[in-house]
Amino acid sequence: MTQPFRSADRRSYLSECWREIQIRHEEDAIIITCARPLETISSAVLGGGFSITERIINWKVPLAYDCSDPVHDLHMMLSERGYPPQSTVGMLTAAKLTHASITEMRGDEFTIVCCTTAGTSNAARAGLLRPVFSSYTAGTINSVVLIDGRMTPPAMVNAVITATEAKAAALADLGIADSLHGLAATGTTTDAIVIGASQSERYLGLHAYAGAATTIGNAVGRMVYESVYEAVSTQKE
Repeated sequence: MTQPFRSADRRSYLSECWREIQIRHEEDAIIITCARPLETISSAVLGGGFSITERIINWKVPLAYDCSDPVHDLHMMLSERGYPPQSTVGMLTAAKLTHASITEMRGDEFTIVCCTTAGTSNAARAGLLRPVFSSYTAGTINSVVLIDGRMTPPAMVNAVITATEAKAAALADLGIADSLHGLAATGTTTDAIVIGASQSERYLGLHAYAGAATTIGNAVGRMVYESVYEAVSTQKE
């Protein structure tokens, strides 16, 4: 685990395991790029669902952000930076970008790089009755899981499940509670997840599953757990 951007003079992180991945910290965004396009599945505001992307942006907005049209706001932000929206996955967060936690590892026919930003002021437990709203608000636990390897679409969906379970486990171990009910939180009310795969032909194995008992699913769970744990446990530092 590492939080490279807590150092004031550190603005860029180059993955040690997957040299094509670069993570940059700008004043109001974490920008993740890969030397090749990635197949992604995500719950992101921009480029969500299944897509092909060249960059993933975690954009910081204020706690009082007017969330009436986040897609428009992301388009404007991308335009200012010269990034084409059709090849970008964009998320929103109000969490500390400096405390982004990065984990990575090599495994069985894959390499994984995970980056999480987290804040838990709106921690919540799924499955309980609570006040709900139709509008979108900025996400507070955002995880990006990038996999250099070959995965089927069902395996990528499976990875979303495994990553979500790992996030919930980390919050439980940290004692994060739903402020409304006092029970263990499973996330926050506005989390987002991105799973990206290179689908590189240099790998012979095609991962058809990504549950906790598979090599790739076990790795996804561990990387997400560790990055969520570190990002949440240090958020007040």
